[in-house]
Amino acid sequence: MTLAGKRVGFLGAGNMGEALIKGLCAARVVDARAIHATDVRDERLRELAKQYGITVAASNTALVRDTDVIVLAVKPQIMDPVLREVAPAVSREKLLISIAAGVSTARLSAALGKPARLIRVMPNTPALVLEGITAIARAEHLEPGDLDVASAIFKAVGRVVVLDETALDAVTGLSGSGPAYVALVVEALADGGVNVGLDRATALALATQTVIGAAMLLRETGMHPGALKDMVSSPGGTTIAGVAALEAGRLRGTLMDAVERATLRSRELGRG
Repeated sequence: MTLAGKRVGFLGAGNMGEALIKGLCAARVVDARAIHATDVRDERLRELAKQYGITVAASNTALVRDTDVIVLAVKPQIMDPVLREVAPAVSREKLLISIAAGVSTARLSAALGKPARLIRVMPNTPALVLEGITAIARAEHLEPGDLDVASAIFKAVGRVVVLDETALDAVTGLSGSGPAYVALVVEALADGGVNVGLDRATALALATQTVIGAAMLLRETGMHPGALKDMVSSPGGTTIAGVAALEAGRLRGTLMDAVERATLRSRELGRG
């Protein structure tokens, strides 16, 4: 199965749904008219239809009935009732892709009350600027090419890795929640700049671009983060003095704890 000629439905058109719609349209992976969407906010749907030229579905059930690939983009807390609502329209001809944090394919299938082609994925918010990273979970009961279809959708908004489903809670704790951790780091760096005399706008611009630049340097060169740290740290210099302060404040351990805590919360959500 490929995306060519397929109709893609977004059951839920929040920030992530819009990011995927934007990416698919920009990459011309799917014709805008073949993208259908529903949302609890009619005004939101009208805005998306006007901006991207997509089709507004009459209802959740109609969306599933009229599309081939359905992205389940509703909150984990309401996933079960939504799946029960659309279950009559779900058949083996439909591929369902869930982005709900913590909700396993077993739970999705149970809510549907029938076997289905289900793929669970975990994207992150940088998809909004087409720089996301999405983990796609291998699953049972899929047709040949289903993982390729999911990959094509999420490659339109960034990069993709394919893992076993057992790894997705950890992915949620790291890359799913990670943008919030990085935002705190940027804010703290900017606060540090203000503390030593920079104006707020300049400090924030310096902090943001430093994080972007360092991340791109690591990505494009494949350099180990420790090597970049060593490259910048001269003996007895300014950087190693700052690194010593970070080590004294247990920055590494705190970030590791954050990933673990978020992973555990993802597992709790999955248990309902």
